[in-house]
Amino acid sequence: MKIVSQIKQPIVEEMELFEKKFYASMSSQVALLNRITHYIVNRKGKQMRPMFVFLIAKMVNNGKIDERTYRGASVIELIHTATLVHDDVVDDSNRRRGFFSINALWKNKIAVLVGDYLLSKGLLLSIDNEDFDLLKIISVAVREMSEGELLQIEKARKLDITEEIYYEIIRQKTATLIAACCAMGAQSVNAPKEEVEHMRKFGELIGMAFQIKDDLFDYGSEKIGKPTGIDIKEQKMTLPLIYTLNNCSDHDKKWLINSVKNKNKDSKRVKEVIAFVKTSGGLDYAVEKMKSFQQEALEILNSYPHSPFKESLILMVNYVIDRKK
Repeated sequence: MKIVSQIKQPIVEEMELFEKKFYASMSSQVALLNRITHYIVNRKGKQMRPMFVFLIAKMVNNGKIDERTYRGASVIELIHTATLVHDDVVDDSNRRRGFFSINALWKNKIAVLVGDYLLSKGLLLSIDNEDFDLLKIISVAVREMSEGELLQIEKARKLDITEEIYYEIIRQKTATLIAACCAMGAQSVNAPKEEVEHMRKFGELIGMAFQIKDDLFDYGSEKIGKPTGIDIKEQKMTLPLIYTLNNCSDHDKKWLINSVKNKNKDSKRVKEVIAFVKTSGGLDYAVEKMKSFQQEALEILNSYPHSPFKESLILMVNYVIDRKK
């Protein structure tokens, strides 16, 4: 966590104030709802999304922000939290960031209603303040996240994902939200249109690198917080596997597809698949791609003058691919 504190350093005060505003933005007359939103606030993660919003806003606007930036960060967190609560219901997941999920503690019906409530709170926060430009950024991101998830489900059934389709899936599923945070930061301080787009692209590149790093964790090349082979067991097509499928003999390809489709619950077979992907250069290829996205993101930052906010963003880009979990 030391590196995360370092990244947060130039915006510590803003983040503290943001937490208060975010909590206030969820308040309700219903005691049950307040109990649940209190639980949500207390189990927060590293808070990378609002950090992106504030760092970008300050970098592009000479360190100055106003209420719009706080609202932009709150809207992203409200609507994103709503999608996470719904995701846990869809995935039948009992844990989220090491804590019990809302559906595990309060059951599915309440979890879906809480997700709906948070979504409406995010919409109203923007509408009441006429932040239609900010609302559009996050609404596009939610649409793309849904499309990405559905595209992945559709393609996973056939296991016929090309590298291009894989990039489209992760761009929509993962990168689009980080892109929205960065665009939101720039838009909240009324940066020019080209600059907002520039920052959106920056966030998208980081998101792509972030997802490929997640893919690599499945192959357990180092000690990590996630057991290996989970993606294979869930028939998720990740970049190392896609590369291997597209670059091996027909015989090996049949064996791989059969393993992922029909033997994905067999731990011994999953280990064999992991070993085969490693020896086929799948991991090295994915690392290379991840680093090229990282470099592209850093190049976008090069055009900005030196500032503590820019330094934090550089740290953030490097943290995305150096993290251990």
